[in-house]
Amino acid sequence: MEKHGGLRIHGEQPMLLDQRRDRILETIESKGFVSLQSLADTVGVSDSTVRRDLEYLENIGQVRRTRGGAAYVGESLAGFDDRRNRALSEKQKIARATAELIDNGETILLDGGTTTLEVARNLVGKSLQIVTNSLPILNLLVGVSNIELISLGGYLYPKTGVALGELTIAALQKVHARRLIMGVGGVTEAGLFNSNSLLVETERQMLDVVDEVIVVADSGKLGHSELTHLCPLTSVDRFVVDDGISEGWQQTLRNHDIDLIVAK
Repeated sequence: MEKHGGLRIHGEQPMLLDQRRDRILETIESKGFVSLQSLADTVGVSDSTVRRDLEYLENIGQVRRTRGGAAYVGESLAGFDDRRNRALSEKQKIARATAELIDNGETILLDGGTTTLEVARNLVGKSLQIVTNSLPILNLLVGVSNIELISLGGYLYPKTGVALGELTIAALQKVHARRLIMGVGGVTEAGLFNSNSLLVETERQMLDVVDEVIVVADSGKLGHSELTHLCPLTSVDRFVVDDGISEGWQQTLRNHDIDLIVAK
């Protein structure tokens, strides 16, 4: 299967677009309502540009445009501890099923996230080399016998404890792993999405340095997008999900030649 074609964003403008929308969304979330003029001043662009960004954010269900501004209606970009308990039983089932796929002696790349943290718990006892940008995963596995840890440095995003950005990408360019295990913020037929453009930029580099991509996501993520598109479904080799997945979504994933694993 042809993998990862066209995933890199070349040039400056697409990144500026994602960063601007991140900033707009975070501003509206923190204040509840923000005027159009205030948003334009905050991000340093014209009113018409902000209107287009608000239209996009409204279309993905994060804000509601009002006369003269926008109000926040999306799911809060909560901290790691808050998100960890959401759909916890589903994440634990997914984690157990994912760990069964991993053989002793492998080098795996573990993305940050609440579901991948549960996967890490289930890898204890295996003999592995684990590369990760996740501080919670590093804290969990440091000192565990038979696991060799490689930490990816970079800007530590405060809400998740995940290293992101240029330094992390530079470190990723020097490694190779058999498998990437990653979580996502949302999945649609257009592909995978996450809520932070710096995270997505880092994850795109992760896709480039592995042989196999395993996505771990609870069924509540299916059919929902987030702020930034990560990659098409064709970039995914395996998808591990709980048994809440619909028949329609099972067929959609299989239609993209994805090995679907439903954790019972």
